[in-house]
Amino acid sequence: MMARTKRDRRSYSAGEWGRNRVRVFADPKTGLYQIEWRRNGRRLTRSLKHRDWPRAKRQADEVAAGFAVQEPASRAEAEPEPLTLGTLFDIYGEEVTPAKSEKTQQRDRMQMRMFLDFLGRDRRPETLSKRDWDRFIRERRAGRLGPNGRPVLNRTIENDLKFLIAVLNWAAKSRDEQGRLLLDSNPLRGLKLPKEKNPTRIVLSDEEYDAMLRVSRRVDWRFHVALVLAHETGHRIGAIRHLRWTDIDFEDRTILWRAEHEKTGYEHTTPLTDEAVAALEEAQRRNPGDGDAPVLPASRDASKCMGKSPVRYWWNRAEDVAGLGRKRGRGWHSLRRKFASDLMDLPLKVLCELGGWKEAQTVLRCYQQADTGQLRKALEGRPRLRT
Repeated sequence: MMARTKRDRRSYSAGEWGRNRVRVFADPKTGLYQIEWRRNGRRLTRSLKHRDWPRAKRQADEVAAGFAVQEPASRAEAEPEPLTLGTLFDIYGEEVTPAKSEKTQQRDRMQMRMFLDFLGRDRRPETLSKRDWDRFIRERRAGRLGPNGRPVLNRTIENDLKFLIAVLNWAAKSRDEQGRLLLDSNPLRGLKLPKEKNPTRIVLSDEEYDAMLRVSRRVDWRFHVALVLAHETGHRIGAIRHLRWTDIDFEDRTILWRAEHEKTGYEHTTPLTDEAVAALEEAQRRNPGDGDAPVLPASRDASKCMGKSPVRYWWNRAEDVAGLGRKRGRGWHSLRRKFASDLMDLPLKVLCELGGWKEAQTVLRCYQQADTGQLRKALEGRPRLRT
């Protein structure tokens, strides 16, 4: 088995913004450290051709000091250059985005490009207004903005605008090297986010799950294992895809959910049911491995975890083979809603720990759905007055 190479996400900045700012970081492909600086507004980068982190930091300090010496003495006393959206996103991308998961980093970069294309790099953030907000919603909804050029629903637009709000809120609380706030206040604070009026939140039924379970091995043994784990643990398919054998403890019958693969960044451990243990034992028989090997390996490279496309294809294939047909909203997440609804009688704190939810309100608002049987049982158990 090939060893995994851990990506170096370190970044170090020296100097001051708008004057002698220099940054060093690792090239994600080669691991060699790069140095980055600006000249006449252009971002320039070159390789330091080594992997010595302390040395790279010293070089950044030396280069920043060299730039400072070349600056006129009066420059330090001059008024700072006005903050633009381009500069703000650059700062946020260097100081905040690297601390997020890889998937969230990719989304951050996509959203930054989209907002800069729409508003312009030289736009002053304090000039943003409700007109820009409404115009963005119209253009995004019509498909004239975004990476794929397709119309999107309010949920996607809401997430985009939440990111912009987060950047502006961060800027209103962050200061430069002279102690000045990057932004006096968030100009878009308080504006109403677009919401889905009737979001589709399908809960997979017992009959549908049984039908898919019966045909799951005909689709792929990895689909069978993933389907059982999703049903028995209530976790997202993204976290299940990234499971490795170091996360499984057969002796204690527990499973570790790593923070970097959880949407909420919440690392936690949950117990395993008999059905989940049986599925994991089958996975070991199908693809013997231990240590850092993936529980559900990719088809072309067994040292890597399987990607998004196969699990999406397998789900659709299982629906067809089981004769269920395609139904909008009935996907992997419908199993997570089934888990929350099946365990509705549990205390919310216990349910949140089992399913990896950080907020109980999220469970109540988006996941739990009472069926007719539960409603009837509640009414039958209502205390009655004796006459």
